[in-house]
Amino acid sequence: MPTITTNDLKTGITLEIDNDLLQVVDFQHVKPGKGPAFVRTTLRNVRAGTTVDRTFRAGEKVERVNIDKREMQFLYREGDDYVFMDTETYDQRPVPTTSLGDSVDYLVENSNVVLMLFGEEIIGTDLPASVELTIADTEPGMQGDRVSGATKPATLETGLVVQVPLFVGPGETIKVDTRSGTYQSRA
Repeated sequence: MPTITTNDLKTGITLEIDNDLLQVVDFQHVKPGKGPAFVRTTLRNVRAGTTVDRTFRAGEKVERVNIDKREMQFLYREGDDYVFMDTETYDQRPVPTTSLGDSVDYLVENSNVVLMLFGEEIIGTDLPASVELTIADTEPGMQGDRVSGATKPATLETGLVVQVPLFVGPGETIKVDTRSGTYQSRA
């Protein structure tokens, strides 16, 4: 694995520290008036999903991990596993829900997804900023529901519940922000 210094850190880089895979979420290079410079970071444990704040000395060496990204098609769900097919080799592989994290709320059958791999271990997904999902169930809008900014809960085809405006009804396709899990617009 290549070694880099903490001065080369960028958001999104994955590091191996104490046998954990940690992705840089945020970093700040600090040069105080007295004493040596240091780098303050926020790191996300890729496997566990937890975040950790850690401070490094400026110029300290860390191990950078190369993450491969491979496009796969989500075929179906089998128990607690999600079955994906590699679009190049057509090999099928089951992926446990724990490896996918919150991205399972945005996976629709036959959709293409970019999976992040460390060796052969799937450590997460690289979702687009927004996805289009169909509303499975919500209360229909009533005549006179004209209050500006009012929302109601809607259950999407994946089981995710989001707040939508009153005028959106069942069967409609909407755009959902994958970073915050909120309604953006009609599709």
